[in-house]
Amino acid sequence: MTLTQLQYAVTIAKTKSMNQAANELFVSQPALSGAMKELEEELGTQLFIRNNRGIVITTEGEEFLSYARQMVELGNLVEERFVNKSITRKKFSVSMQHYTFAVEAFIELAKKFSIGEYELAVHETKTHEVIENVKNYRSEIGVLYINSFNEKAIRKILEEAELEFIPLYDCGICVYLSSSHPLADREKITMEELAEYPCLSFEQGDRNSFYFAEEVLSTLEYKQIIKADDRATMLNLMTGLNGYTLCSGIICENLNGSFHVSVPLDTEDTMTIGYIKRKNIPLSLLGREYIEILKRYK
Repeated sequence: MTLTQLQYAVTIAKTKSMNQAANELFVSQPALSGAMKELEEELGTQLFIRNNRGIVITTEGEEFLSYARQMVELGNLVEERFVNKSITRKKFSVSMQHYTFAVEAFIELAKKFSIGEYELAVHETKTHEVIENVKNYRSEIGVLYINSFNEKAIRKILEEAELEFIPLYDCGICVYLSSSHPLADREKITMEELAEYPCLSFEQGDRNSFYFAEEVLSTLEYKQIIKADDRATMLNLMTGLNGYTLCSGIICENLNGSFHVSVPLDTEDTMTIGYIKRKNIPLSLLGREYIEILKRYK
């Protein structure tokens, strides 16, 4: 088994097409098919099923590819660090739940490097997409939270995806609302006081499970609940409807201004903000820099 064969297998799985994979790899289709046949014979396992519609990955193939992707990524890191002598563009991608502080940390990271030195990407998105992006190598890091309610389910999903969760900081639960909200000047707010105001929640699409909710206490019964897809709309709803959401309380006036405030919720519940990464694969230089910036928000 060679690293080249692993790269071939990963590309075939990504494209679901022998023709497209051969084009991306700059090899002939017969050579690619021959390499995969040799690999499958060596493993004694069928990785792919070929049909008229393309490529289907077998159950054994999915398990094999979870390891192959890690090996290919490690090979790329070694080549970038020790083989390439010329200055190469640094790449980094992060996915996150809708956290202003995570975006602000990304902005600070980008300011550290000159134009042309890097290729960066940020994805502020749904919880399951944060996990999928890291699992599928679209992002190196994913920023999300766990608490006593969702921890068991989230950790199971991460384990199956060969990912790990690294805690950054523990937080109390806060109410995030407009500075003009009638409750904005309180030292603490109770759930009873919030009952007459609409609770705002980020839409999770077809994965709209309580375990994927970005807001803690998602299983409570709310008289009014409004779902939104993006942070800008959420902020507008807070101002226009006196809506609120439950969050970590870490806010960034540099990005959102002083028009919204965070007030502690009268509860003993907590949440843990952290990041997910692929198991057994070290973070890149940019990844490590980003995490160090995030740690300052504690």
